[in-house]
Amino acid sequence: MKESPAFARLWVGGSIAGIGGQMTIVAVGLHIYDLTQSTLAVSLVALFALLPMVVFGLYGGVLADAFDRRLVALVTAIVAWVSTAGIAAFAWLDIQVVWPLYVLTTINAVATVVIGGTRQAITPRLLPARLLPAASALGGIGFGVQVTIGPALAGLLVASVGISWTYTVDVVLFTAAFLGIFTLPKIVPEGEQQRAGIAGVLDGLRFLKTAPNLSMTFVLDLIAMTFGQPRALFPAVGALLIGGGPVTVGILTAAGAVGTLLSSVFSGRLGHVRWQGRAVARAIIVYGACILGFGIVLAVIAFAGLGGSDQNFADANLPALILAALLLAGSGAADNISSIFRMTILQASAPDAMRGRLQGVFTVVVTGGPRLGDLYIGLLALTGALWFPPLLGGLVIMVLVATVVRVQGAFRRYDALAPTP
Repeated sequence: MKESPAFARLWVGGSIAGIGGQMTIVAVGLHIYDLTQSTLAVSLVALFALLPMVVFGLYGGVLADAFDRRLVALVTAIVAWVSTAGIAAFAWLDIQVVWPLYVLTTINAVATVVIGGTRQAITPRLLPARLLPAASALGGIGFGVQVTIGPALAGLLVASVGISWTYTVDVVLFTAAFLGIFTLPKIVPEGEQQRAGIAGVLDGLRFLKTAPNLSMTFVLDLIAMTFGQPRALFPAVGALLIGGGPVTVGILTAAGAVGTLLSSVFSGRLGHVRWQGRAVARAIIVYGACILGFGIVLAVIAFAGLGGSDQNFADANLPALILAALLLAGSGAADNISSIFRMTILQASAPDAMRGRLQGVFTVVVTGGPRLGDLYIGLLALTGALWFPPLLGGLVIMVLVATVVRVQGAFRRYDALAPTP
């Protein structure tokens, strides 16, 4: 932080804005569930946003390699802020149809993907290479704060003052993002100047064919996020299984963030880990085990008939809530440790001229994977068994990751002392 005040401002501004963003993610899920009483309708937020996120995430990486990265971040931040204000206006007008929420959340998701990838491409230009693991850990702390405070605050605000005010708080908090971006120096990509066209996207994808270690980080994270993101279940779990309504939803959503935050705070020794590929695989297997445990908790509640009251938090099944929250905290910690190593591998091994496009791919995977996961959850939830998607997903993660890493032996031998893409 002392070595780069510009990085410090960017990190602080993004973390504050992220708190509001996490509030809106929870509020949108509750809003759509309130309008439709459908978990599938909640998961459709992910489906509608997925393709635009992939397309603009990849193209945003090209923009970050072709233009001043500060300018790209600023423009996309403005788009994100305007879309957030639109969601708040939708709620204040009390519109009783769902499609405008899908449109606005898709625009917001696209802007978030582009600005996230651009920020990460900026980081190695603000810090020396030896501090990149620490920067990744700080990113985990920031994300942990966001997804700890944001969802919990959203649950409390929705339950007390309503969804409209919850969205409005996000609009205010997001202005902090502009502070960190405005004060950045001009950051023009090094090396050969790229054109902002489809050829740049294809160049980035072709580079990945020659970068097996980077490709593996994307594949492993996609497996984890597709089969291990039960957040679309939380409104139904709060209403039908554990009970407690919006407060329970906020606690369950924040639990993973608590694990993320704690693992980041105590992540000092991670910078000394040499065999980072192995560390990524082991962390994701632990993640899958925690998601499996969460599914088992829900199954026990369902089969034993131990569900709590719908909206009254005092009548919720508190032992089940505590156990579920602990397992989700464990999943958050494991996912964050994996993320720290994956981000370090990317930033240490990718050339600067290619970094924006690779960060675009990284951000697409990190943000698009959970949306595939939402769709997976929504479809399997149609069976009526809320416990089944996380139970099956946890098993799939553990088996697939162990198999893929065993087949790709080079990733297990990735050496942080001699980073290669």
